[in-house]
Amino acid sequence: MTEKNNNNTKQELKSKLSTQEEEVKLSKEKVPSNSKSELKEDEIKRLEEKEHYELEYFSKGDAIEKIKKLEKETEELKEKVKKLEEQNQQSKDKYMRLQAEFENAQKRWDKNRLNLRTEYTAYVLKSLLPLYDSFKKALESGNETEKNILNGFFNQFKNILKSYDAEPIHVEINDKFDYTLHEALSSIEKEDVPENNILEVIQDGWKYGKEVIRYAKVIISKKPKPPEPKPEEEEIEEPQKVETEPQDDKSYKKKKSKKEKN
Repeated sequence: MTEKNNNNTKQELKSKLSTQEEEVKLSKEKVPSNSKSELKEDEIKRLEEKEHYELEYFSKGDAIEKIKKLEKETEELKEKVKKLEEQNQQSKDKYMRLQAEFENAQKRWDKNRLNLRTEYTAYVLKSLLPLYDSFKKALESGNETEKNILNGFFNQFKNILKSYDAEPIHVEINDKFDYTLHEALSSIEKEDVPENNILEVIQDGWKYGKEVIRYAKVIISKKPKPPEPKPEEEEIEEPQKVETEPQDDKSYKKKKSKKEKN
């Protein structure tokens, strides 16, 4: 039994070896001759390069000179790089400044354009306000039929002004005077009213947005001045009379005294 088993194992090993040899032959057959030659050439080149590198010889002086040249070249390159970096930074700063100036100019232009637009519309609206005053006076002085006819036109006109964000300044009697909204035409002395209160509205004021296109013309109150104190009566002193003799008497007395002495 043991001999039979040994024989069987030998046969199996032989069969495996034969299969391996056949596979190797097939692989060799599959590899083309060109690829083999290319592999050999690559190996030869590598060997030649290694030999050349190993055989190349540098003297100490040549190596020092080459190192100095390389250091000099590196310094020159560093200086060039530094100059280029400075130029690049300068160009960046210049570009940033130009961009900032352009943005500021754009903002100024937009602001000026908006201001011109508001000024122009305010000018046009202000030129229409006399018509508003005429409508108001006509309504105040007209009869009922005239008021009924004019009210429609007056309301339509006010709505047109309001569509442009224009509206009258609301002012009531006894309101405090505000120089940013009102214009005082005159003042009246009143004891029972605080000072700088509005007593009468002469003409309505108008606003366009936040801008005042016409100040409200008003009359304001003023405290009366306190009475001036009466001046005390000063006693007028009479001038003292000095008795004087006439010049003739003096001359007479002098002559008389001279005669007596003689």
